[in-house]
Amino acid sequence: MAASWSRAPTRSCWPGAASTPASTPVSSWSWTSIKTTQWSVPTVSQESSPLILTIDVGTSSTRAILFDAQARPLPGHVAQRANRLETTADGGAVFDAGHLLENVVAVIDQILDGAGPLAHQIGAVAMDTLVGNLVGLDAQGKPVTPVFIYADTRNAADAQALRQELGPEGMAASHNRTGCLIHTSYLPARFRWIQRTHPEWLQAVRHWTGIGEYILQEFLGQRCMSYSVASWSGLLNRFELTWDAEWLDRLPIREEQLFPLGDIDQPLQGLRAPWAERWPALDRVPWLPAIGDGAAANIGSGCDDPAHIALTIGSTGAMRVVVDPGLERVPEGLWLYRVDRRRALLGGATTEGGNLFAWLRQTLQLPEPGELEAALAERVRRQDASGHAVDHGLTVLPFVAGERAPGWREDARASLVGFTLHTDPIDIVQAGLEGIAYRFALIYRRILPHLGEWRNDHQIIASGGAVLSSPAWLQILADALGKPVLTLVEKESTSRGLALLALEQLGCIRRPSALPPETGATYLPDPLHHARHQEGIARQEALYAKLVASRSGAFHGGS
Repeated sequence: MAASWSRAPTRSCWPGAASTPASTPVSSWSWTSIKTTQWSVPTVSQESSPLILTIDVGTSSTRAILFDAQARPLPGHVAQRANRLETTADGGAVFDAGHLLENVVAVIDQILDGAGPLAHQIGAVAMDTLVGNLVGLDAQGKPVTPVFIYADTRNAADAQALRQELGPEGMAASHNRTGCLIHTSYLPARFRWIQRTHPEWLQAVRHWTGIGEYILQEFLGQRCMSYSVASWSGLLNRFELTWDAEWLDRLPIREEQLFPLGDIDQPLQGLRAPWAERWPALDRVPWLPAIGDGAAANIGSGCDDPAHIALTIGSTGAMRVVVDPGLERVPEGLWLYRVDRRRALLGGATTEGGNLFAWLRQTLQLPEPGELEAALAERVRRQDASGHAVDHGLTVLPFVAGERAPGWREDARASLVGFTLHTDPIDIVQAGLEGIAYRFALIYRRILPHLGEWRNDHQIIASGGAVLSSPAWLQILADALGKPVLTLVEKESTSRGLALLALEQLGCIRRPSALPPETGATYLPDPLHHARHQEGIARQEALYAKLVASRSGAFHGGS
C-alpha cells in the first residue's frame, strides 16, 4: 500500500486536485526557520518505512535504483541501460523517444524482477531527466519528432536573431522573467529553428513536451510538467509560475500545446494498460512529476538551502545553490531554475570541465594519472625562497566547447597565452585547471550577494568524477574560491536526491538534509595562493575582454 502524501495537491494537472491561482505568492518560505551550519541528525518517521524507486534518464544512460526510507540504495537493486545519443556534424544532438522509453521500461522490469516481494513496499516513484529537451507528440500522444537536447546547437543563428530582435532591454526583461538567457540550450531558439527548418512539424504536433513527461503520459495517461523541468525551458514565468505569455506571442506555439504545469507534491497515480498488468506493484503508487537532473543532484548532495553550495565537475561543470524563489532580480550571467515552487536553484554551468582535462592529458602525452597528480600537487603550492607563491605566467581561456556562464558566448574559443621556451606540459595542465576554477570563481562572486545571512557561513560541496579524481584540482578550487571545499563520497547523488524528495513528500522526513550525505576530505584554502589566484582571475578577465567580449556577434550574457 502506498503511503499517503503529506500535502494536498494545489493545481490541476493531477485529476481531481484543488486549483490554486497562478498568482499565488511563492516567496513565503522563511529561510530563518531552516538555517543549518552543520549537518543535522538523521530522523525518519517510524510510522512507515517505504521504499522509493528512482529513475534517472541522463545523457549517457538510464538508471533505476531502489532506496530505503533513509535514502540508502539497496545493494544489488540497480539497473542501467546505455542511452544512444545521435549527433551530426552540423551540431545536431537528439535521442529517439522510443529508445528512451524502452530503456525506462527495461530498468523498471529489472528492478521489479529482482525485488520480488520487496516491490510491494515501494511507496513512491520519482524520476529526473536531462533538461532543456523537447519532443513533439501527435494527437495520439506518439512522438513525431526526435528528442532535441540542450547540446543541439543547430539553432545558433536563431538564438542570435532573437538577441537582435529583443535588444538589450528585451533580453534583460526575459532573463529576469524566466531565469534563462537567450541561448541554444533553451526552447525559444529551438522553436524558431523548427519554424525555419521543419515547419511541417508545427502542423503535425499536437503537444510539445519533455521526454520525462512523454514517458509518464505513456505510463499513466496524464499530462503534467513540473515547475522544475519547465524552469529549464526558458518559457516559464518565474513570478507567476505559468507559461510566459510574452514568449508565446513570439513563438509558433500556443499555450494549449504545452503540458499543464504542476509541482512535485501533485502525484500522478493509476497505471494504464498494459503497464498496470505488467507492474501491479506500481499500479496505485504515486509517481512524482519528473524534475530536472540538476535539481535532484543538488538535493542529493545535501545542498538544499543557501548554507550549502554544490560544485559539480564531470565532463562539464556547474555551481548551484538553493535560494528563495522570490529573488527580485536574477544576477547577471546566472540562471535561476526551480526545484519546486518553494525552492529555486541559482547558479551557472560551464561547457568545460573534465573534457578539457582529458584533452590535455591526451594531447600533451602526459604521465600516468598517479604520476601526473603527484606533479600537480607539488606545483599548486609552490613557493620561492622568500615564501612567495610561484606563478607559471600562463593565462588560459578554457572554452573548448564555447562558453556558458557567466558570459554566454557560444563563439568563444580556448586560448593559451604567456608560454615560453621554459613552459612544460605540467605548467599547461595546471593553467588549464586553474582557468576552469577561475570561471567558477566568477560564478561564485555572483552567487555570494544572494546568500543572505549565509554569505560568510556556508559550505561548498564538490562532486563529479573528474574533480574527485584529482586532489590537486580540488586544492586549486579551494585556493581560487578562498573557501574550504568539502568532497562528496556519495556515488548516486542525483538518484539519492529523488529518493529524498519522495521521502519528504511522503512525510518520512521534514526536509532532505535531515538525511545528510556521506562526505570525505576537506580542502582548505591558503591565503598566499588565494591572492595569487585573484591576480590570475584578473589576467583571465583582461584576456577575455580582448579576445572574446570585444568581438561582435553572439550576445554577452547579462541582465
